[in-house]
Amino acid sequence: MATKLVVEVLDATDLMPKDGHGSASPFVEVEFEGQRKRTSTKHKSLNPTWNEKLVFNVKNPIALPTQSIEVFVYNDNNHDHHRNFLGKIRISGSSVPSSEDQAAPQSYPLDKRGIFSHVRGHLALRVHALQGQPGSTDESSVKPDQEEAPPPPPPPEHKSNDESKKERGMRTFYSLGTGYGSGVQAPTPKPEPTSASAVTVMQMLAPARKPEYEVVETTPPLAARLGYWGRDKTASTYDMVEPMEYLYVSVVRAMDLPVKDVTGSLDPYVEVKIGNYKGVTKHFEKNQNPVWNKVFAFSKEMLQTSLIEVTVKDKDVSKDDFVGKVTFEVPDVPTRVPPDSPLAAQSYKLLDKEGQLLKRGDIMLAIWMGTQADEAFPRAWHSDAYTINEDDMITTRSKVYYTPRMYYLRVHVIAAQDLVPSDESKPPDPIVRVEIAGQGRTTRAATTKGVNPEWNQELMYVACEPLNEYIRVSVEDNAAGGETIGRCLIPVRDVPKRVETTKLTDAKWYVLQKVSVAGNEEDQKKDKFASRVLLRLSIDTGYHVLDESIHLASDLQPGAGQLRKASVGILELGILGARNLQKMKGKEGKLTDAYCVAKYGNKWVRTRTLVDNLHPLWNEQYTWDVYDSCTVITIGVFDNNHVNGRDGKDQRMGKVRIRLSTLETDRVYTHAYPLLVITPSGLKKNGELHLAIRFTCTAWVHMLAQYGRPLLPKMHYIQPIHIKHVELLRHFASTIVGSTLGRAEPPLGGEVVEYMTDADNHIYSMRKSKANFHRLMLVINVVQDVATWFRDICLWKKPLTTLLVHLLLVTLICYPELIFPTLFLYLFSIGMWNYRLKPRHPPHMDAALSQAEGATSDELDEEFEPFPTPQSRVLDIVKMRYDRIRTVAGRVQTVSADMAIQGERILCLLSWRDPRATAIFTAFSFMWAVLLYITPFQIIALLIGLFVLRHPRFRYKVPPIPVNFFKRLPSRSDSLL
Repeated sequence: MATKLVVEVLDATDLMPKDGHGSASPFVEVEFEGQRKRTSTKHKSLNPTWNEKLVFNVKNPIALPTQSIEVFVYNDNNHDHHRNFLGKIRISGSSVPSSEDQAAPQSYPLDKRGIFSHVRGHLALRVHALQGQPGSTDESSVKPDQEEAPPPPPPPEHKSNDESKKERGMRTFYSLGTGYGSGVQAPTPKPEPTSASAVTVMQMLAPARKPEYEVVETTPPLAARLGYWGRDKTASTYDMVEPMEYLYVSVVRAMDLPVKDVTGSLDPYVEVKIGNYKGVTKHFEKNQNPVWNKVFAFSKEMLQTSLIEVTVKDKDVSKDDFVGKVTFEVPDVPTRVPPDSPLAAQSYKLLDKEGQLLKRGDIMLAIWMGTQADEAFPRAWHSDAYTINEDDMITTRSKVYYTPRMYYLRVHVIAAQDLVPSDESKPPDPIVRVEIAGQGRTTRAATTKGVNPEWNQELMYVACEPLNEYIRVSVEDNAAGGETIGRCLIPVRDVPKRVETTKLTDAKWYVLQKVSVAGNEEDQKKDKFASRVLLRLSIDTGYHVLDESIHLASDLQPGAGQLRKASVGILELGILGARNLQKMKGKEGKLTDAYCVAKYGNKWVRTRTLVDNLHPLWNEQYTWDVYDSCTVITIGVFDNNHVNGRDGKDQRMGKVRIRLSTLETDRVYTHAYPLLVITPSGLKKNGELHLAIRFTCTAWVHMLAQYGRPLLPKMHYIQPIHIKHVELLRHFASTIVGSTLGRAEPPLGGEVVEYMTDADNHIYSMRKSKANFHRLMLVINVVQDVATWFRDICLWKKPLTTLLVHLLLVTLICYPELIFPTLFLYLFSIGMWNYRLKPRHPPHMDAALSQAEGATSDELDEEFEPFPTPQSRVLDIVKMRYDRIRTVAGRVQTVSADMAIQGERILCLLSWRDPRATAIFTAFSFMWAVLLYITPFQIIALLIGLFVLRHPRFRYKVPPIPVNFFKRLPSRSDSLL
């Protein structure tokens, strides 16, 4: 039975008027496989409703996912037999549900035909396939004007050659619910090969993904993409965001104000009003010459009137008195564009209510039209947050944060001397406890016990500038129930810094004081307590202190300034906006107060909070210096819970991670990223985040040379940190970052820092373990495909290929010197062949790879259960065993993730995921192929053998160049939720 395609045209909203009278007469025309049908015409309506079904025959149901459905909206102009173009949509056949029950209405943004088209609005459709049920849809009900018709001539609209090329190379459109005002593109799906070929066997396998969880390419009108033609010449600084116009009113001060109270005093404040939006300064008590220096920013889109009223009032208990006012017209306001200097404030005479000049009273103001590039923008009061009270206004401002420089503090506890225990009848069992800034650790039991014990153990901590903490060293007696024998305080600023990797600092004896006199200097001088502890202290500045996972690191520079290298490029991020956000405060009768946080290196940025908005537009641009291209930038979206008297934790709405090495240089990436977050109830999509990102390289030679250098500073390899200390030190560093940002104004909460740095990534989760196992199986599948291909060759399933393999085998046996050149030439050919299949958009949070959709409620409950497990849930013995199992399983999870990373890096050699790394490897393969063709194999084998067996004097302690190159290759860790 034949398969049908049903396109149900529901309605359209906010169409472009085309009849010259502010209206239009639209109809919809749908084309599929050469069949063209149309709906009826709705006269004089910009928001028409059709509810009509158009039915098409599907000639090849198997090929439906590779086809597309084209939908056009036209204005029916009967009097001159002409129709105007109102917009178009292209729907991929892969997104068509197979039944009517699975089909849901979708609102698609109408796209332009070319850059000269004027299009707006949305079209709602309901599309589904009908599998052999001829009676389910009544084709006879289709109106006569919906019958198939020959394709009409294209509308007489001027197209340039570039437009024609663009239309011929048109891509598939996926709906985001509501658009960004521009085309939202995604690559056209291609049919998968039926069997793995030898050339494409190195391609990365990936699980199936849902279209709503995909990254979608967009085309916003950014100055960075328009080039010189059509570019706004004033948008040189903010070329990665769309310009947003604001009316700025700077209230500087008032002079010689008239007195209003009977007592002869005045409590003045200023009210700036434009339509329904009103901004108010604070009031001063008994002051006739107040100074405010307050800036108000009114979005041009919200301006409801052309009159600006600046009124000076007197604060009173019952009713505020009118003092004077000044009015302006919006069309008369000048425009200021950076880099122009700030507009000078001018003095204006105050007027009374009738518009007459007052005898006394002046106000100094500056009024201008500007964009978000204005330096007054971050500190201004914004009309889009007019519902926020003055006390909470600071929590809605955009800010830039810098985390302090951190170092590893090494405490080598060697020995103690002349300890005096409280109970001299028992031999002491001393241990040493060392604490700094909330980080506390103890040594093991002494190897030599007694009053002169020895430990010879190193403890490591994290210290941050300005190094104003104290090291608290306590010697405790385990035999006396942990009683403190002696204590000393050591300022961190007095600890020597160590930059060299081999030179150790000198050990010093520190006098221990009794607990009763440790804080009293006079008693310390009188006390004859002579116990001492031998310590070797050093601040190791040659390390990089990790506050996040090494696979997701955004900075790899050492702490010492003299060891830091020059930057290799600039990273520019434009946070454009978000669409279709979920109502995070729906229970309170409100929407969402969304803001973004971006983290790269020690620089954190926070956008302003847009209050009560499900489609916020931030259009804020930020810049970072890049010192290593093999790093990751993280952008998260949160719901602000600190406005209007609230004091709760900000809710996470999703985040995006982008590895810089996967970006082409000097290319502007504009994509809409799905905001996915795992909750106790399952995977949740909270909307789409629209970003523009560009990586510009300023030192190509330095950046390419980095692929042969160690990933971490040299000190990590010369004096490596024990693996059992790495996670603990990372936890210490993350705590310092969270406390530092939490003390800023406005503060970034601990929940934000934990989410951005993946502080709980090491906790065991069944879902994460399954995801890492799945990643490992995807790598093993490639080896299995090679084995399957070889088995098919042996079984003569492909006779021609088998004969070619036999010919190659005979050739290589007769001429063994051709084995390695042929291998490298084959690798070079695969790399060049895969160039056409290289990814066209940055990696994203992959729901299918993360096993987020199939997670059961029990797995999610386990993942979100606090660690350690609360005693109220299970018995003590079960709790102990369960926590032990989770600890061991967490290590297995980490090991399996590391194994998957190594395999994924091998596959990335030729997949162009890191275009520069693949280019280096393919060029290296080609050079080796040429070298091995012209050099005898025996010489090459001898040189390789001598190199492998070289003397230790000629070996380096740091990893070799191939190992460093391999460790810099990207994996799929940054795509995991």
